[in-house]
Parts: sequence; structure tokens; C-alpha cells
Amino acid sequence: MPSGSPASSRSSRRTTRRGSARRVGESVYGLLLLVQAWLMGAVAAALLMAGAWTSLDAMRRVVADRGGVRGMMTVEECDGWTCTGLFTPADGGGEGERPEVVLDALVSHDRGEALPVVLWPGTGEVLRTGLPGILHAWLPFAGALLLASLVIAGGLHLRRTAWASGLLGLALIGAAFAVL
Repeated sequence: MPSGSPASSRSSRRTTRRGSARRVGESVYGLLLLVQAWLMGAVAAALLMAGAWTSLDAMRRVVADRGGVRGMMTVEECDGWTCTGLFTPADGGGEGERPEVVLDALVSHDRGEALPVVLWPGTGEVLRTGLPGILHAWLPFAGALLLASLVIAGGLHLRRTAWASGLLGLALIGAAFAVL
């Protein structure tokens, strides 16, 4: 038979059967890869949901028209993490004025600086309003994006998605610090 005929090529190809132990091992390995991908996806989703939940709670307080008293806080002292000062309601009435309220401040403010804030009844803490307040409220979500990007890159091996998540988190953090 000539060497180029179909019969000779069929005889040169050998079909080997894999053993049942090897097939089971390959199936188990594939199952473990699926479980790893599912677990890493669940961890990334849990991080993002927790960050979004925390941010939405703070966001609700910053932009809500009901429940909070809007006004101005005159900064008296900042110690690095918090600023204290006098709260004056926006409606101009003196009955809502509080001698001392506390603002969580990532950056220090000058003494005498007036900041637009919202005060929730029953608390002595105020939150910034406007764009600085909105971006500050989204900081937990930005941190969750950064953490999730590590899980997405390391556990799911989705490099571009991880880069996008991480850069979006950094952009949110940078914007928050720029406007504060």
C-alpha cells in the first residue's frame, strides 16, 4: 500500500483509552475548578453587596428630605478624625441649634469654616451634604471595589475586570478626597 493511502494513515494513528481512574480524576479536578470559581465569585459578590449596602445607607441620610435637619456646621476644632462645631438649622430658627455636633472628617477643616450638613434627630453626628457628602457616602463601596478586584484577579483570573473594578474604586476615592 502506498504511504499516502487512507488505510496507512489509519493504522499509524493509535487510539488509546484512558483508564477509569484517570477519567474520574479529571472529572473531580474539573469539579474543583468550578467550585473554586463559584466560591470566589460569591466572595466578590458579597464584598460588593456589603459595600453597596453600607454606602446606600449613608447615601439615604445625605440626600433624604425627610427625617434629617439640614443646616450649617461652623467648625470649631478638628483632631484628625473628627471635627466638632456649632450646628445652625437652615430654616433660621434658633430652636434647632446645637452647641456641639460631630462630623467624621477625612481631611481637616479650618476653624470658622461653614459646612453644609444634615443632622439626624437623636444623634449628635452630622453628615456632609451636596457632592462632598455623596462621594463620602460612596467610600465604603469604593473600598469594596478595591478588595473585590483582588479577588476577581486572583481567584477568578479575570484580569481586565479586576483592573476596571480597581480603577473605578480608586477614582471614587480620589474624587471624594478632591472635593472634601
